[in-house]
Amino acid sequence: MTVIVTDNAIRLEGRCLVEDAEHLLVAIQDNPDLAVDVESAERLHMAVAQILWALKPRLQGLVGDPFLARYILGRSYES
Repeated sequence: MTVIVTDNAIRLEGRCLVEDAEHLLVAIQDNPDLAVDVESAERLHMAVAQILWALKPRLQGLVGDPFLARYILGRSYES
C-alpha cells in the first residue's frame, strides 16, 4: 500500500499506481485536516495526481524527483 494514513499526515510512498487513487481520495475525504506527505513518493500515476489537483490538500515534504515536484505537484525548489 502506498497511501498510509498516520496521526500526522497521509503519506505517499514509492510508486503510486492507478489503484492508489481511490485510496488517496478516501483518505483525504476522511481526514481533511491532514496534509499529504509526498516526500517518499517516487512516481505518481496521473489518476493520483488528479486527486491532488482536484482536492488541493495541503502538501508537505520535498520530492526527490524535480520533474514530479515542478510539473506534477506544481512546486519548485531552490537547490
